[in-house]
Amino acid sequence: MDMPTLRQLRYLAALAKYRHFGRAAEACAVTQPALSMQIRELEQELDVKLVERRPSDVALTEIGQEIARRGERIVSGAHDLVDFARHRGRLLTGRLALGVIPSLAPYVLPKVLPMLQRRFPDLRVELRETQTKGLIDELTRGALDVAMLALPVAEAEVEAIRLFEDSFLLAVPATDPRPATARVTAADIDPQRLILLEEGHCLRDQALAVCAVERRNTGLGATSLATVTQMVANGYGETLVPQVAIDVEVRDERIKLLRFAPPQPGRTIGLVWRHTSPRKVDFVALGQIVTEALGFKAPDASGPRRQKKGAA
Repeated sequence: MDMPTLRQLRYLAALAKYRHFGRAAEACAVTQPALSMQIRELEQELDVKLVERRPSDVALTEIGQEIARRGERIVSGAHDLVDFARHRGRLLTGRLALGVIPSLAPYVLPKVLPMLQRRFPDLRVELRETQTKGLIDELTRGALDVAMLALPVAEAEVEAIRLFEDSFLLAVPATDPRPATARVTAADIDPQRLILLEEGHCLRDQALAVCAVERRNTGLGATSLATVTQMVANGYGETLVPQVAIDVEVRDERIKLLRFAPPQPGRTIGLVWRHTSPRKVDFVALGQIVTEALGFKAPDASGPRRQKKGAA
């Protein structure tokens, strides 16, 4: 029996994700007939039906879903094998697929990328900015090498290093009667005036956790901190702003920032990668660049920790 190819397994994973031949083909940078042909050949080689073809979309059969999951691990392992061969003994060279959450990317990357380029000119960074769930999905599939996000993550077995603590401040309209020197607590936040990012952003969930209010499912919300802070500037409410974003997002005189009384709420920012990746030395070096560029203490190079599935 012929063995499935990595290409076939990658196409099947894309089909499982997009549930549409056209979108899966576009994601794999091939034509739809080419992808469809490879899926049919895979079905013939395995002698199983993998896909239920429908007029408007597709669905994987039960065995197709399991083969897609197992195939993703095989493709990811092959990606790590190539990385081991290409990067052994050379620090931060070649391609590095880096994922970053939207509430970090605009504030961290302008400081980090120039330093990376100066110190590691042979490194080619490919960026992916999306929400945490998407980053973890792409990381486990091998589409990303490493991701910068808020810790901990619970969706996959990964290794992680802590980079820095990012404190939250309360952004209110400048007309707010409280002085800028005031220290606030979560009890001082009016849940009815709290402006949030849209569903799916981890910063939204963190803000709700700080305020100890129930998760809202209004369907409303902004896609960026820039939009949220403009809402605050125009008097529509208040929001939590991470320290790392202040220099960029809070330059409007119509906004006042209030610090929290200790212990200050915040989030832990770190790097995560597949525990099977052979590039741990690269990722620790990347973490050191990030913390240096942002003026934080360098992470412990000897202390990446493994996060198991289901970790809190």
